[in-house]
Amino acid sequence: CLPPGDSYGVLPRPCRALVLLNPQSGAGRALEDFQAIVQPMLAEAEIATTVFVTERPHHAHEKVQDEDLSQWDTLVVMSGDGLLYEVVNGLMERPDWADAMKKPLCILPGGSGNALAASVNYYAGNDNVAKRKLLTNCTFILCKGLHTQMDLVSLSTASGKRVFSFLGFGWGFISDVDIDSEKYRCLGNARFTVGTLQCLAKLRVYEGRLSYLPVVPEQGTPPAPRDPQGPVTNGQAGCSLPPAGTVAAGSLPADSLLVPLSQPVPEHWTVVPEEEFVTVYAIYQSHLGTNLLMAPAAQLNDGCIHLFYLKAGISRVALLKIFLAMARGTHLDLNCPHLCYVRVRAFRLEPRVATGIMTVDGEALACEPVQG
Repeated sequence: CLPPGDSYGVLPRPCRALVLLNPQSGAGRALEDFQAIVQPMLAEAEIATTVFVTERPHHAHEKVQDEDLSQWDTLVVMSGDGLLYEVVNGLMERPDWADAMKKPLCILPGGSGNALAASVNYYAGNDNVAKRKLLTNCTFILCKGLHTQMDLVSLSTASGKRVFSFLGFGWGFISDVDIDSEKYRCLGNARFTVGTLQCLAKLRVYEGRLSYLPVVPEQGTPPAPRDPQGPVTNGQAGCSLPPAGTVAAGSLPADSLLVPLSQPVPEHWTVVPEEEFVTVYAIYQSHLGTNLLMAPAAQLNDGCIHLFYLKAGISRVALLKIFLAMARGTHLDLNCPHLCYVRVRAFRLEPRVATGIMTVDGEALACEPVQG
């Protein structure tokens, strides 16, 4: 059963796939699992693979920047979410990014978080599974060859950095867990449980201003001006990719919903009255990790950023209850007064001081004002 309103493409048969694989990701079993589980299934589905094994950080980023993409029908990433982040941003840095971003991408879970793979598995209507079962499910989705559009979010920082994100942006507790638990990579997905308990023990508060443009205007606010860019298509939420050949080489799509970070947010935006947070997380997919169903209402191309924030004052026990409930996607049913959730089209976060870790798609960012 396919989601209503989604349009699908189909990979050709036979199919040529470039597989970008990080042998160090997760528990270090990606190459072994690819050869044992994935390759036999793909061979049966007439998908011929060429495997590119990454040897260092940014290796995949460099590879896709220069690759002749006409050789391939699809790019397959066998790793955690970090390698796909490299691939997406490498493609967006090409002069022909508007064409390059139409190349179907596939994620096969080979890391410890595997949030996008878990999300795709969820959208396909499968049971929530992990490890080899999740890898088998995602490989089967690739074998079927259906592909559809996915939102990207454009993030800009005060220092002038601009990146494209497919999963989420975070600050505070969740990002601390993500980065602090890196040293437990050998544990696979269990690293996040260890990291959560450690960060709970030293629970911190982060000061800053959070603003957003809601999808649905809130009571007492005028409706937002219509976005002149039109609907969501193969690219970012709220910003359709122009037809191939109409974009000057290298010029990226405009952030049509944003004003420069040096200016106040527009009047039709909402500014959160509280300025002390335990965490802020803007997610665009359903899952934050294999066992964390953070945004059950999210879809691949719904044009929404699902913004969660936890206000200061929450107890450690209440925070732990939220994360335990998130395994089933029932955390909002707890009606915790400190947990807020709103669907937005754009957001801005301005830390009062540069403390705490910021992450984009699980990768660390310098702590500074950012909007998306």
